[in-house]
Amino acid sequence: MKIGVIGTGYVGLVAGACFADTGNQVLCVDKDASKINRLKNGEIPIYEPGLDTLVARNVEQDRLRFTTSVKEAAEDCEIIFMAVGTPPLPTGEPDLSFLKSAVQEVGKHMTGYRLIVNKSTVPIGAHLLVQEWITNQTKHPVDVVSNPEFLKEGTAIEDFLKPDRVVIGAKSQTAFDKMAKLYAPFVRQGNPILFMDPISAEMTKYACNAFLATRISFMNELSQLCEKVGGDIELVRKGMVTDPRIGKHFLYPGVGYGGSCFPKDVQALVSKSKEKGVELRIVTAAENANASQKKHLFNKIVDHFKTKDLSQCTFAIWGLAFKPNTDDIREAPALVLIDALLKAGAKVKAFDPVAIENTKKVFEEKVVFTKNAYEAVKDADALVLVTEWNEFRQADLQKVKASMKTANLFDGRNIFDPQSVKELGFTYYGIGRS
Repeated sequence: MKIGVIGTGYVGLVAGACFADTGNQVLCVDKDASKINRLKNGEIPIYEPGLDTLVARNVEQDRLRFTTSVKEAAEDCEIIFMAVGTPPLPTGEPDLSFLKSAVQEVGKHMTGYRLIVNKSTVPIGAHLLVQEWITNQTKHPVDVVSNPEFLKEGTAIEDFLKPDRVVIGAKSQTAFDKMAKLYAPFVRQGNPILFMDPISAEMTKYACNAFLATRISFMNELSQLCEKVGGDIELVRKGMVTDPRIGKHFLYPGVGYGGSCFPKDVQALVSKSKEKGVELRIVTAAENANASQKKHLFNKIVDHFKTKDLSQCTFAIWGLAFKPNTDDIREAPALVLIDALLKAGAKVKAFDPVAIENTKKVFEEKVVFTKNAYEAVKDADALVLVTEWNEFRQADLQKVKASMKTANLFDGRNIFDPQSVKELGFTYYGIGRS
């Protein structure tokens, strides 16, 4: 099949490379000429494990190409995926201006039947807008399909190649048959391709992310209660996950969720509910709880130092990305913490294996970025772990303590054993641990 992918962010680039890897001819399009030039030169503009190898292999086999021309994709590709950005507006609604522009340009240059696939996260009912935008530009027949993505940054390749399920929202059997054929190589183990109407497919994406966000916020609120009553949220979690009705995923307490999906999708769902006069109390509470949790670690720091004036203190931050195995800092809890520390007058030194360059664009010279984790803790009054990269889990804490001015450890992800850390001479603070 000839596949066009409009947008080369996480979703578009991963989808394009994976479709190419099953033998399709894929043309990835992006208006950013510098990004396209980097891709043509073998540079991957995002950090995603395994993506560089996958792209290189399919470029070499001439199955994957890059261009700035939407016209080329519209003329040559029968199936065109829309993977452009839909960032949130101040109201919480997704900004569809990039999507509208791309769809209209495809419509102007279509040379025959096209299957337009919404891969971006779009508001409920957006397929109707896409249908309107494109039919106003062309007389050729078109089907609009909703095909939400469920990729996790850091494991996106594995998630795409071996999906738990594929959701296809379409109104015609022709569209479903074409999509089922395209995805057939990825579901050979029997995982389902779910055929439904476009509204339900759009809703499924939001429902999944809002539910998972709610699980996280639920555990974070329980962790604060544990701190007050003297319980240990990690033991509570272990007691919960053995219940098969609950399961083990997304029940880890921490400093709040971030990234490109959960915050944006929760806000969009709440915005749509208000538009329709429906009050989503649980989803709204999850969002509010998450905003509060991002400030929790800073409040612990203020309580420990017994002052909001931290101008005499230096803090080492381990982890900047919103989660491990990505350089994505969108809505990252580390940004909220660093901003609060800087406003309190503190000096901040930070390290992350891959997200430093992105974070520099936010804080510039206000933060000292170090070459490794141990350099960050030198002469620090406290170490604050925000992102649970594997390399931090077995860090030499004796070496860390020897480098610090005072041995205070704020563990925002509960990756360290409290008793072992205290035996080394640290004052330890976890999340939901008394």
